[in-house]
Amino acid sequence: MCTYLTETLPIAGSGKGAGGWFSLTDASVYLDHPVHAPAEHTLNIDFRNPAAGAAARVAVELDPGAARQLAEAILQTLASAPPGLVEAAAASEGQPSSTAAA
Repeated sequence: MCTYLTETLPIAGSGKGAGGWFSLTDASVYLDHPVHAPAEHTLNIDFRNPAAGAAARVAVELDPGAARQLAEAILQTLASAPPGLVEAAAASEGQPSSTAAA
């Protein structure tokens, strides 16, 4: 069963595709049937820059357990960074910083 629920958010970063590195401007996260992963349903993440064309996309299909582990690892890594490092990186990019509770 597909939920058709999609979270889309603006992001700042870089991705590497077949043509090399490109700027990322948004991400979409959704639970659906995978195209390639050997699972019934996966958490799919599309990192994109629509202004740069269809090739400016990195797609990821994760089984639910791997998706949860990745989310926890990201939050733990950010929470474990030296004081001020995450905030300084966000400020240099003009992005609001948010810190996760450990």
